Amino acid sequence: MGHLKHRDLNATRERLRDQVAHALRAALISGELRPGEVYSAPVLAEDFGISATPVREAMLDLAREGLVEPVRNKGFRVTEVNERDLDQYTEIRALIEIPMIGRITRSAAHEDLEALRPVAEEIVRAARDHDLIGYLEADRQFHLSLLGLSGNERLVETVGDLRKRSRLYGLTALDERGELIPSAEEHLELLDLMLAGDARGAEKCMAKHLGHVRSLWAKSGTGRTSGTAAKSGK
Repeated sequence: MGHLKHRDLNATRERLRDQVAHALRAALISGELRPGEVYSAPVLAEDFGISATPVREAMLDLAREGLVEPVRNKGFRVTEVNERDLDQYTEIRALIEIPMIGRITRSAAHEDLEALRPVAEEIVRAARDHDLIGYLEADRQFHLSLLGLSGNERLVETVGDLRKRSRLYGLTALDERGELIPSAEEHLELLDLMLAGDARGAEKCMAKHLGHVRSLWAKSGTGRTSGTAAKSGK
């Protein structure tokens, strides 16, 4: 698996776990680790060329994020996400982020908002360069840093958790069709509205952005392989 081989993981022990988790997320994005499949820590460790312990620890981190689930005596199964899950994640994010964007627009310092422009520009660059890892990291940094201007750390943690559970699915197909670029450019549009003090416009832009992201997930075919689970309520 390309994301799991030939990586320089000769790091200190405290960093190795995080590096492995990062590589596993990359493999999830690319589809190398497939939803519904079970992977063992020793087998993955062979691909990394390291011991199984940091891989097992990294997989436990991903399990806490809802990306995989432990399977007794076998390893970890990559969590399947269905349309119902994505609808619910999007609804919760909308309830939190849309009104909060309006509040931040009215209260944030101009220089704090402007400081996020390089990050918004990095999202666009990564989308154009087909750099999915860079796209996700910049997108995450932008949204969570923006929400951080509210001063509510628990809110930021909640949205961060929702993003981990949803944003790693279906991106490869969207990237191949060039459909990530319009979504990426919406970050600059949002920032400009906030800098202009247009709270209502910023709220509408955020609503459009979340709706855009959800429609892109639907086009990617995410969740269609797990339709049975959706129907059974699992």
